[in-house]
Amino acid sequence: MTKNLNLFNTLSNKKEKFVPIDTNKVGMYVCGPTVYDFPHIGNARPLVVFDVLFRLLKKIYGENKITYVRNITDIDDKIIDSSKKKKKSISELTKTITKSFHQDCEYLQCLKPSFEPKATDHIKEMINMVMNLIKSKHAYENEKHVYFSVSSYKEYGKLSNKNSEQL
Repeated sequence: MTKNLNLFNTLSNKKEKFVPIDTNKVGMYVCGPTVYDFPHIGNARPLVVFDVLFRLLKKIYGENKITYVRNITDIDDKIIDSSKKKKKSISELTKTITKSFHQDCEYLQCLKPSFEPKATDHIKEMINMVMNLIKSKHAYENEKHVYFSVSSYKEYGKLSNKNSEQL
């Protein structure tokens, strides 16, 4: 098997050879589900795509050299609204939906990620990050919400090839 892996780079807008920073420690972080309602067929696409990439990276670089992190968002406005609508505690709802998600992963024969952190286990770190963004003027508060200040970062939109007017 060739060790060349070409991926589409949205920054350059073309396929390029993937070159890890460290071939002994390759990492991939992907957004997992927001567990407010049962998964649907559309949720399967990213699962399968990232599973294939994980398997491919393991084949190319070695079983123990790839770290795959897929988060579980278990606190969110959608979760709060869903728990109220379903008259279930947030904890009960998120545990039920997370279990269903994991069953779907097994059904699709997706490998388990190396790590699967839950948002609620990292609230303190998230608050610190947001506070740092506010202090550095990259975020601002408005009506009890915090927003990223797009104009504070001139490179914003570069990865998606969009300018601030398009966003």
